[in-house]
Amino acid sequence: MDRRKFIKNTAAYGAVLSVPFPFSNTLFAANLSSDLTDFSASDLSVAIRTKQASCVEVMQVYLNHIHRYNPVYNAIVSMVNDDELLGLARQADQALARNEYWGWMHGMPHAIKDLAPVAGLPYTSGSPMFAKRIAEEDSALVAKIRNQGAIFIGKTNTPEFGLGSQCYNPVFGATGSAYNPKLTCGGSSGGAACGLGTRMLPVADGGDMMGSLRNPGAFNNVIGFRPSTNVVMDEGDAENRLLSTSGPMGRNTRDTIKLLQTIARSPDFDNLNPLSLNKIKIGWMGNLNNYLAMEPGILELCEASLGEIASAGAKVESMQSNFNMSDLWQSWTILRHYGRMNMLDYYEDPDTRGLLKPELIWEIEQGLRFNEKDVDRANMIRTNWYAELDRMFGEYDFLVLPTAQVFPFPKEIHWPKQINGREMDTYHRWMEVVILGSLGGIPVVNVPVGFDAKGRPMGMQVMGKFGDDKRVLEFALAYEQITNHLGQRPELIAVDD
Repeated sequence: MDRRKFIKNTAAYGAVLSVPFPFSNTLFAANLSSDLTDFSASDLSVAIRTKQASCVEVMQVYLNHIHRYNPVYNAIVSMVNDDELLGLARQADQALARNEYWGWMHGMPHAIKDLAPVAGLPYTSGSPMFAKRIAEEDSALVAKIRNQGAIFIGKTNTPEFGLGSQCYNPVFGATGSAYNPKLTCGGSSGGAACGLGTRMLPVADGGDMMGSLRNPGAFNNVIGFRPSTNVVMDEGDAENRLLSTSGPMGRNTRDTIKLLQTIARSPDFDNLNPLSLNKIKIGWMGNLNNYLAMEPGILELCEASLGEIASAGAKVESMQSNFNMSDLWQSWTILRHYGRMNMLDYYEDPDTRGLLKPELIWEIEQGLRFNEKDVDRANMIRTNWYAELDRMFGEYDFLVLPTAQVFPFPKEIHWPKQINGREMDTYHRWMEVVILGSLGGIPVVNVPVGFDAKGRPMGMQVMGKFGDDKRVLEFALAYEQITNHLGQRPELIAVDD
């Protein structure tokens, strides 16, 4: 439900809100319960805080929605028992009755990506090795979300150890796109993005190394934001940037910002407003002068959206980096594969090696070929890339690329073997388009650009200078005002359809 409808309903039920809470809740539920999953996370928070919807009512409506659609889409796994969740929601209502407010997520259902531990919940990482593992304590990110009052209903599905932009694993199977459950939702934060797109979750967390917040954002028509790598993560700084970071996803940019405030090291993302696009200069990098293979239709959708941005006053120019992109890929693969040495014990143990997916075995074997000199060379390339990014951001406010090189594909296919006639030589080459932001450690937001003739969604990456996270998000707020892609919701398929 949009804000205008919410305000209208608030006024309509003003008299109801003046009566004792149990009676108020009954009347409100009779009129609005079917719409609660359509509330944005921000509006749902207001509804709970002002007691226009009880936490029990919210939980029950969400559980009904999940039970109806999740068997088809497989976004949420390791679900907690309904009675337990309703009991926790009841405690949240009782706290509100005592004027105890836990935070903006008070009583809201939330599911954590299954790469992070939540005390008392299964913590499988999508691996058969850990199919029965139960987390003993919360991760730091989970603790921050819990401290804002969220109720953890389960986990969101992810590929094994988060490897790959296709969300499947031998423990829970594959997750489908919100717009077509026969197609992949992307990954690795695929369950999170599908949960948002299908309205099974108000907001979602994820992580991003090689597009894992951006690619599923595009494949489910939601917002995915990869922050500068020192915004959420404790390690690293402007000179030593991590390859991966946790980050937020939302049905809209406002919700994404709200969750970022929760998980950021310094929650100073208040009062962000849509950026004035007048005289903003955007560099459109396209397919990197044909360096990247692209499925037909992707560039056209991005360029149509860029046309809308230009109509709003921005200056959009086609441009190319001076950097050798094959050097960037070499740096990326060395650093990525060498980083897999932290899983070498699983590879060397005959009892666990057979449980690893072939792509992970391949990555470890690739990593064994490299040494410290190779890593030094890769980091030197990366340092030079920082300088090239600074040069480009000296000329442009934002750099833009498609979010993916293919539209969502059948979820039975582990990864595309070719794109537009060009062979993919590795299992992750098809997502090479995201490494410009990943190697830079810079803020990147996926914003939607619409759908192809088959109804498959796509997005584009808007990249900003390291540390310019607020400005990137303010651009996304402005973009949301001049486009209506987020308003095109999927026709969901129920388990009994």
